[in-house]
Amino acid sequence: MEPIEIVAQAVGIVAMLFNILSYQPKNKNTILAMQLCGGTLFAAHYLLLGAPVGGLINIICVIRAILFLFRDKLKTDCIGWFAVFFAFYIGIYILNFTVLGVAPTPVNFFVELLPVVGATALHIGFCLKNAGDVRKCGLVSSPAWLTYNIVAGSWGATACEVLTLGSIFIGMFRHDRKQK
Repeated sequence: MEPIEIVAQAVGIVAMLFNILSYQPKNKNTILAMQLCGGTLFAAHYLLLGAPVGGLINIICVIRAILFLFRDKLKTDCIGWFAVFFAFYIGIYILNFTVLGVAPTPVNFFVELLPVVGATALHIGFCLKNAGDVRKCGLVSSPAWLTYNIVAGSWGATACEVLTLGSIFIGMFRHDRKQK
């Protein structure tokens, strides 16, 4: 294994810890802050692995997390912000096949769309009002990223999504279920 790949996998494992733990807090801003840290590290991880869509979408997700931390001042939960970020997600997807040179095969069209689905689902969760909604949207986001990570060869991110799914269910059990 190349030294750059070892570094990439190590960065992915640290990013994994932030993302897994991010679904446990009750406070939505704490979830966002932890996602911001994990996203920053995952952006570096994917770029080091040579998976540009994952890296670029994570950069956009870091910007999104920063903006959502200031949602009241910036009104980031409006449809206008969603449209801007969705345009970035789609733009990165298109750049992947045009500028970045990924072969436009049916498999690649599907696999490279998965980070767009994952980022969009979590974006919708951030637009909603409470942490429980973020966890519900994570049930769409996480499987999309899981599949992408397996194909991209990201050990840390694959483990992250498997453990994140468990963390989402634990968070739902702890915070979101109806008390009798």
